[in-house]
Amino acid sequence: MSRRFCAVESAAVDDPLAGTATHAERNLLLAWPSAKWQRNLRHASDMPEEIVARLDALAEAGRRVNLIHRRGHPSHRHRLYLMPENRGFEVEREALPAFLTAFDNGESLARWESAPPTGSLLLCCTHGKKDKCCAKFGFAAYKALAAAVDAHALPFEIWESSHLGGCRLAASAILFPALRKYGRITEADARPLLEAEARGRPYLPCYRGDGHLSPVQQCAQHAALGWLEARERVAMPRLATEDGDDEARRLTFDWQDGAHVGRLVVRCRTDTVVRLDTCADLEGDGATPSPVWRAVSVEPLPPGEA
Repeated sequence: MSRRFCAVESAAVDDPLAGTATHAERNLLLAWPSAKWQRNLRHASDMPEEIVARLDALAEAGRRVNLIHRRGHPSHRHRLYLMPENRGFEVEREALPAFLTAFDNGESLARWESAPPTGSLLLCCTHGKKDKCCAKFGFAAYKALAAAVDAHALPFEIWESSHLGGCRLAASAILFPALRKYGRITEADARPLLEAEARGRPYLPCYRGDGHLSPVQQCAQHAALGWLEARERVAMPRLATEDGDDEARRLTFDWQDGAHVGRLVVRCRTDTVVRLDTCADLEGDGATPSPVWRAVSVEPLPPGEA
């Protein structure tokens, strides 16, 4: 058996994290025992065909469906979350078809509604049937994140998740409802990542980006955040303008930290990385060229200059 891992090789070729946070904004998260997950991110081996068909139809209509798991949750009573609506539900397995039908038809879900997440929801991919990196690195990160929440009373719900995209960036996680993605999370990153997010701040060492932004915007935002952090400015840069082409972009961001305000210009260019996308590539085509964005400069603009 190969001991190579796509996540290890991705880091070795300087495959960037920033700019890899593409994710659907509309999500349905369904608790299902992880031992039953199949390779498809929304299918389980003991899932009735009627439920499989309804979940596939929802996905086809544009609602991303992920399975989630947390030890101790009853196997036949399913916790569901709708994001970005930030709504929670408890549904017995036999009632799932009725729930999914009502949801698909836009009918009231009040009879199943329960509390929303207790704080932000953080999903960590542990989907080993999809990629062995998600089992090896993902589960260790999940345990560390869950332990940090318990030990320090941090305001998050931590769940295991099926495939979140970017297996080569394991351990991967996503934060709802903010839709921020993280990658290459180690056990040492767990507490500082959660403490940063508890303050409403991205944790830059593992930050892949904001899923509401395009890849180049994510890349540029990461660079702007790094510039501000190096100068001890606590601000979330807001995209103001963007111009350029498919190879080079110029993006400007406004920022404010109390009485201090400013504008940054970030220049990004495309690059090519020869990488493995998943561990399956080790047995298939091997590493292939992939385009990426990189920030090449960050400069403050004088007041009044655009």
